[in-house]
Amino acid sequence: MLFLPAVALCCLCSALVVMAAELIQDQLSLTRRAGQTVSFSCAGTHQCSTSYVFWYQKKKTETFTLILRIQRNNGAIAKGYNHPQEDDFSAVKKKNNWELQIQKVKPSHAATYYCSCWKDDSHNWYRIFGSGTKLVVTDEQVVKPVVSVYPAASRAHLEGKSSLLCLASAMVPPLVRFSWKRQKENGQLEELPPAEREQLELRQSGRTAAILLVHQPENSTYKYRCYVEHEGGRVEAQTEQEVPAPAASCPPEREPADLPAVQQADLVPLDPLDPVQSECRVKLLCLLYTVLIVKSLLYCCGLSLLMSLRNKGPSTCCSHAD
Repeated sequence: MLFLPAVALCCLCSALVVMAAELIQDQLSLTRRAGQTVSFSCAGTHQCSTSYVFWYQKKKTETFTLILRIQRNNGAIAKGYNHPQEDDFSAVKKKNNWELQIQKVKPSHAATYYCSCWKDDSHNWYRIFGSGTKLVVTDEQVVKPVVSVYPAASRAHLEGKSSLLCLASAMVPPLVRFSWKRQKENGQLEELPPAEREQLELRQSGRTAAILLVHQPENSTYKYRCYVEHEGGRVEAQTEQEVPAPAASCPPEREPADLPAVQQADLVPLDPLDPVQSECRVKLLCLLYTVLIVKSLLYCCGLSLLMSLRNKGPSTCCSHAD
């Protein structure tokens, strides 16, 4: 029960981020060696109500830092935001759009870069952001992920639902974005309806998994394909997974001892080391993901409290005591 409020808050925050990310940054990551040139694109700026696009830098252990702003029509740069590296950044025009550029990349430039602008909605001004592009400074080569899709061990089918697990591994850099398509028997591939895009992502060192909850229509069978967007290109899972239509009613489950001897002999034990066959492993991953959410929330609350105490300075009672 302790984890439920944290999960609900996380879902709410994720929904708000998706709603706010109206600018388009298609580049998940960009990998460069020190000394090379890099530029960050930002599309959808026609939604901006002003002629400026702002660029922010976000490092792992730091807050968002404003770098500069670029005028959309001529690429003029306005600095003066006290960013320590502002002289390393410039603007370059590509495909009728002005991008943020670093002429010579340094290891200290490794961060995630976000574009932003002001939007006026019936005299209600607010900022809209892109989803961010991560700059990776390394001598390693970009390596596409290995992608596989499996039926995830779950009891969701008891409610007329099934789940699929798409695993991306061995990629450099580790950032990926998942998407799904489905195909009816002898039909064409189609995008999933919005109501069927419930997805949970689990990240570990060197691999990322996405669990898709499938609302399978009755009297129909679909094959699902998983796609992974990566800096090295788009990768499609080599196999499809077929999800049968849910049964009208589920018979009660029986213990293996109730089965005939022939059926018991045909039973194959699940491999406890296989994460796609073990229901316990999937539940453990979900629990781990929830714990990470709680830790993140506690870290944010602690950091906010620390900053608040720091801004207030020494308390008055301590001054009187002196």
